[in-house]
Amino acid sequence: MEGFIQVYTGNGKGKTTAALGLALRAAGAGLKVYFAQFIKGMKYSELNSIKRFDDLITLKQYGRNCFIKNEPEKKDIELAKNGFDEIKQIISSGNYNLVVLDEITIAISYNLINEDELIALMKNKPKHIELVITGRYATPNIIEHADLVTEMKEIKHYYQKRITARVGIEK
Repeated sequence: MEGFIQVYTGNGKGKTTAALGLALRAAGAGLKVYFAQFIKGMKYSELNSIKRFDDLITLKQYGRNCFIKNEPEKKDIELAKNGFDEIKQIISSGNYNLVVLDEITIAISYNLINEDELIALMKNKPKHIELVITGRYATPNIIEHADLVTEMKEIKHYYQKRITARVGIEK
């Protein structure tokens, strides 16, 4: 099976959720999945769900237990760079059918990861790997090298009413 490159971007809710849905579909078909979460180090409910598929889905976080508020700290940069180096090895190993780089476009926008390195990874991925890139701010260069791009557009969100993230729905 030939693998393509998918990008889920935009300011709307649902990018990670879409990638998780694809990971579940792939696992249901017996495919091996590596789900890398950049920027994120917090505990989300999806971590509990994914544990049920630990023979087919590996999820690893490359972030701290907080969001980057202003400027990234040295630890943020270190986690992202080490994570990206690990992802390059994961992809070249050929052990996975689907690799998700969740929030990697955010990591690029914070200059934690070099965009040119991601483009090189996109160009040189093994043919059998489906690669999914998520996060706001996908650049024109990333979009150009993708096979499928979906933009989540926020039209209305209850966060505007100061409703915080709810367990099981947003976290």
